[in-house]
Amino acid sequence: MFDVTTWEQSGQLRKKWEDEVRRSTAKQADQKERWSTVSDLEIERLYSPEDIQNMDFASDIGYPGQFPYLRGNQVTGYRGKYWTFRMFSGMGSAEDTNRRWHMLLQSGNAGLSTAFDFPTLMGYDTDSPKARGECGKCGVAIDTLDDLLTLFKGIPMGKVTTSMTINPPATVLWAMYCAAAERQGVPLSEIGGTIQNDMLKEFIAQKTFMCPPEPSVRLISDTVEFGAKYVPKWNTISISGYHIREAGSTAAQELAFTLRDGMEYVEDIVARKGLAVDEFAPRLSFFFNAHIDFFEEIAKLRAARRIWAKAMRDRYQAKDPRSMWMRFHTQTAGCSLTAQQPYNNVVRTAIEALAAVLGGTQSLHTNSLDEVLCLPSDHAVEIALRTQQIIAEETGVANSIDPLAGSYCVEALTNKMEEQAWEYIEKIDEMGGMVAAIEKGFPQLEISDAAYKFQRQIDAGDKIMIGVNKYHSQEKIDIPFLEIDDRVEAEQIQRLNSVRRTRDNRQVRQCLEDLAQACKRGENVMPYCIEAVKAYSSIQEICDVYREVFGEYRDPGIY
Repeated sequence: MFDVTTWEQSGQLRKKWEDEVRRSTAKQADQKERWSTVSDLEIERLYSPEDIQNMDFASDIGYPGQFPYLRGNQVTGYRGKYWTFRMFSGMGSAEDTNRRWHMLLQSGNAGLSTAFDFPTLMGYDTDSPKARGECGKCGVAIDTLDDLLTLFKGIPMGKVTTSMTINPPATVLWAMYCAAAERQGVPLSEIGGTIQNDMLKEFIAQKTFMCPPEPSVRLISDTVEFGAKYVPKWNTISISGYHIREAGSTAAQELAFTLRDGMEYVEDIVARKGLAVDEFAPRLSFFFNAHIDFFEEIAKLRAARRIWAKAMRDRYQAKDPRSMWMRFHTQTAGCSLTAQQPYNNVVRTAIEALAAVLGGTQSLHTNSLDEVLCLPSDHAVEIALRTQQIIAEETGVANSIDPLAGSYCVEALTNKMEEQAWEYIEKIDEMGGMVAAIEKGFPQLEISDAAYKFQRQIDAGDKIMIGVNKYHSQEKIDIPFLEIDDRVEAEQIQRLNSVRRTRDNRQVRQCLEDLAQACKRGENVMPYCIEAVKAYSSIQEICDVYREVFGEYRDPGIY
């Protein structure tokens, strides 16, 4: 990158600067002895050409749309199309969420993203004893196809892409979506969206379980195979680092565990289904956290693309460039928000969103200022959406592709992030893969240790959270609380019972028996799921088949 003369001059200038630094700090010491990122990655006082001297532009950085895709998949960046403004939303009943969705679409939201309540996430009906009191509290309640049809009332499913944050019952919710689209006259070949459908990260971090790891991964491979054959515009998995980071991981751990999860899925699909990697890899997608440490997050997202491109080409012999693309959604960090001085959360979210954009995200959710306290209000959600629109339309950061490329600091951090991630990936390879590593408790313990270390730093004041351990205020929190009252649960149970009374229960029983036999024979479950939801089988009735055939998983209590 530099000729010999330049290197010699650079070295002389650096030595002169270092001498001046020593004189300056002798008179006035640095504010801190050690400077580090949120993840505790030590940061140098200055980055210079020496820090990236071994980099080759063509092979390590390159141009957008060219291997190793460090600078993005699209040759025109955001000039051709902004990232998708995809606000995560869902609360109460299907009618409640439908109203919020229409508000978001009218305000400029470009895609839908669905939050489900806890019973739905766990595969239980609203009237289950395990579900009582949770209906609609952290997302929308969906028990049967009737609810999903209500959820999408007035929304053209052939024109709007939808993300569904669902994991153990992903096959069921996706089957309902397919059935609802057909009711609207939209063929499966035309619907677009994403199911999260990432069980490995559940065992690692989020902890919504149903079946053990092996059958859980099998169900995921079923969805990937079905999507590749019949729903070509759908992303059948969103391999998710977001929840790994929310559980307390470092940026490098989030990167490594997420990508190694993705590799595990690729290996299972190839081995179990016999698909060639290029038949399904272009529809794999990812989901990352945008935390508050600005440059660390940008470096992490850039490194993610380069690692995935290398893995797909070199490990799995992918030939299609789209198989090497890492396409990802980003959400700003919920764990960075504070109940204290909640209006500060607008600033945090804006900075995190900017990092996601400079890191090249394909879609983005911005958190609302009040969601650490309650379900987001319409007003708070609109501010969060406007934050994205201001970044896109006013700041100019979308004018140029990957504008931080070539920064000594950003490139050095990107390299460091990749190096640390590969170290973890290779360690997991030695353990026999991610399922084996999870069974040994390796990623869980690494995250636990990182979370504990960060909390110790917060408690000691080594890391700062404004309003929490510095710059306190006795200001009264004046935030209107959006709450879900008990009538939502009563009305949801009434709707569920009405469906049970009016459906053909003999057909339901036959569909559930057919599904059980398909599970036992090792057939792809998706056609059977679709038939079951069309007969108005409930989410719990279908998931109970999985629990009966495959067994239930219990966390071994690694900690």
